[in-house]
Amino acid sequence: MEWLTVIKDAIEYMEQNLLTVTGPEEVAKHVHISTIYLQRGFQVLTGYTLGEYIRNRRLFEAGLKLTQTDEKVIDIALEYGYETPESFTKAFTRFHGTTPIEVRRNRLRSPSPHLISNTGFLTQKAWR
Repeated sequence: MEWLTVIKDAIEYMEQNLLTVTGPEEVAKHVHISTIYLQRGFQVLTGYTLGEYIRNRRLFEAGLKLTQTDEKVIDIALEYGYETPESFTKAFTRFHGTTPIEVRRNRLRSPSPHLISNTGFLTQKAWR
């Protein structure tokens, strides 16, 4: 199987199972390749580890959900795999450059530049 096909399949699998995928082992099993091989190839081709990709995609989607719904921040944190609001806020702030509460407060204004500027990582659309 060609590397680009393997990476595309891995990304599609992660996108379809974004909230439930448990880690590199699960993705590697799905694309029928060793975990180490997949992790190395994925990072060489994308610049991200599998864990970074999953975490970044979840944080990006959580940011969108904060701007589009009235769900409680803690509920969104739990949905996207964080056990505490504090761990979610810390990761969210590192990724977006602003807190979840600030995103929620400012959602009626123009979209946060942080939500726009951190979307440069790959999505499955980039591989079509």
